[in-house]
Amino acid sequence: MKLIVGLGNPGMQYTKTRHNAGFMVVDALATKFAVGQIAKSRFNSVTLDANIGCEKCLLMKPTTFMNKSGQSVGEALRFFKLDPLEDLLVIVDDIALPVGSIRIRKSGGAGGHNGLSGIDRVLGGAPYPRVRIGVGEVPKMMNQADWVLSKFMSEETDKLNESIDKATKAVEHILSEDIVSAMNTFNEKLAKPKRKEHPNDKQDSTDDDQSVQDKETKNAS
Repeated sequence: MKLIVGLGNPGMQYTKTRHNAGFMVVDALATKFAVGQIAKSRFNSVTLDANIGCEKCLLMKPTTFMNKSGQSVGEALRFFKLDPLEDLLVIVDDIALPVGSIRIRKSGGAGGHNGLSGIDRVLGGAPYPRVRIGVGEVPKMMNQADWVLSKFMSEETDKLNESIDKATKAVEHILSEDIVSAMNTFNEKLAKPKRKEHPNDKQDSTDDDQSVQDKETKNAS
């Protein structure tokens, strides 16, 4: 059994936002590999059984807000007695990657992402692989919270669909082959754009992370 978790926020107001890129990939996986399956509500999430390659999988979209994603992941891992490093795959948005790009990692830090931070807390820092979906760098004069909770622009649609397709194929590759082979196949070398420093760039990133959390949880009481 493999647990494949897409990160995002529940609710129509967050549909198609950058922070919900993980949900979009899980939806694409469900369309391809879980045809005819009935969604179930468990582990504080919506789940679907799927068969990808030779693996039996559980597709998961937490119904908690992003910063509480670890609760759903932890419950499912404990219930099925799964090893995070071997049996968990998290699909997550990444502002360090341009729209249209993906990056596969065997493990890594949270990078200021509230969903990954929540998972890390529940797992006690145990490593786990992830597929990162590029949602674009935060524009100047805009804070991180507003950016990740904004919807993709119409001119980004083709690139977004491209990244969702690549991520879906990457998940299939990871489960059919292995993660190292998938990294060699799907990870691209990206030129790092030179960016002039702007006074607003000196804002403490912790403030942005807290702002995202505040926005995500303001209706959660």
